Amino acid sequence: MDSLIQYNNAVNAIKTAILQGQYEAAKGVNRIQLALYFAIGKYLSQHTRKGVWGEGALASISEQLRKELPGLRGFSETQMKDMRRFYEAWKMLDNNMTVATAEITSCNSAVTTAELQDKEYQIDIFHTLTITNIPEFPVDDFFKVPFTHHSAIIIGTKDTSARYYYIHRTAEEHLAVKKLRQLIKEDAFHSQGHIPNNFTKTINDSKEARRAIEMFKDEYLLDFINVEEIGVREKIDVDERVVEQSIVQNIKNFIMTFGRDFAFIGNQYHLEIYGVEQFPDLLFFNRELNAMVCIELKLGEFKTSYLGQLFGYLQILDDKVRKPHENPSIGIVLCQSANYSYAEYAVRDYTKPMGVATYKTLDDMPERLRKALPDMKKMIDLLKIKEE
Repeated sequence: MDSLIQYNNAVNAIKTAILQGQYEAAKGVNRIQLALYFAIGKYLSQHTRKGVWGEGALASISEQLRKELPGLRGFSETQMKDMRRFYEAWKMLDNNMTVATAEITSCNSAVTTAELQDKEYQIDIFHTLTITNIPEFPVDDFFKVPFTHHSAIIIGTKDTSARYYYIHRTAEEHLAVKKLRQLIKEDAFHSQGHIPNNFTKTINDSKEARRAIEMFKDEYLLDFINVEEIGVREKIDVDERVVEQSIVQNIKNFIMTFGRDFAFIGNQYHLEIYGVEQFPDLLFFNRELNAMVCIELKLGEFKTSYLGQLFGYLQILDDKVRKPHENPSIGIVLCQSANYSYAEYAVRDYTKPMGVATYKTLDDMPERLRKALPDMKKMIDLLKIKEE
């Protein structure tokens, strides 16, 4: 069978599949469009990867399709390569993956049965893409994401977990493809926070919950706190108030360490309800989250009692301090160490958004690393000289 006949058969097979898919896609079903591109991608993969077709096959098929279906869009050579890539990226979803490659490849020989020829030039768009029991696979989100976004995710990522992450975010936040590509470029998957928290349960807006997760780290390096410089001889003599005062004295450094868009409201902020006074350690406002952020600073290891104390602060802040246009306050327990799995377990049933993070001071770092760090005062002086 010469290449012209092969291409003609390919055009007819793809054309039939397109017309079937367009009929269903007209109903607004993204699932059918993805199934169409997946099935065509499989067909193209089987015929191009094993040398069944020669070079330039996709360009020739694309050109002929446009002639036979005037006004057809989305089936350029580049776009058909995207379909092939889509299938190959999610080949595990192929309902008949065991069929084919050997059979299709045999069509390149002189001996071929009519049955195999018929199968070779048919594209089943309704039964090829099937999602069975694949652990953690985001089934609903997968079919909500447009093909253009799927292509951006596949091209920009190799890790399956990262692809799941971007699929979920696209579906959840209705991301434009430009924004999606920006997130992939910024490696949002690997830079997302891993702080133990209950944000997705306690913040109703999924976008706001995502922002909160991304806003906070699981550990902070407060390298501007040096126990020796504080003048305390024994580490056991350092209580939360001493560390808190160091943070207040270096509030600009703390905010730069903690993240973007934080504004300092105060420390030991006075709260009162029913004649009972409370004094949270540090209170901030975050412009991006449009919420107050209450930080309870603790020495030593995380304890569940810290969450109860923080929960009480958040109740009063929301009832007595929060403005009508602001989102509910967020609380962070900031301690020196924590079992993150245990902290995640402990925080999950609270009804106020809370998280648990840890910190290290300069004094906690190994001496080798401390010596490797630049002296902040000298760096500031050098910058001042440069500015002059």
